[in-house]
Amino acid sequence: MRTKKEINIESGEQIKHAREKAKLTQEQFAERIDVSPLYVSDLERGVVGASLATLKRACVVLGVSSDQILFGKTAESRINAIGERCKALSNEEFDLLLEMTDIFVRTIELTKWREV
Repeated sequence: MRTKKEINIESGEQIKHAREKAKLTQEQFAERIDVSPLYVSDLERGVVGASLATLKRACVVLGVSSDQILFGKTAESRINAIGERCKALSNEEFDLLLEMTDIFVRTIELTKWREV
């Protein structure tokens, strides 16, 4: 029996999650990315890894980024996490956070510009 690679297990779980969220069966998904349903099953269980071409087709069909498949998090989910934390702030605290964020971003941009 082949040993499963951690990256295949993790990316397979992400593909399965995205497929289910898209309300596609393994058969429907397989047809759309031009592979067999057995391959999709193996992919989702981490038995095999996806080629770059298959990963690209899967991302297009599922409407997700490769980052989401490979790393499990997207910039959007990170932004949502920040938004959740901000819900507890008062209006004054939130305005202060916006000012601080603006200053922080401008400082980073200036630092990058000076490094060039």
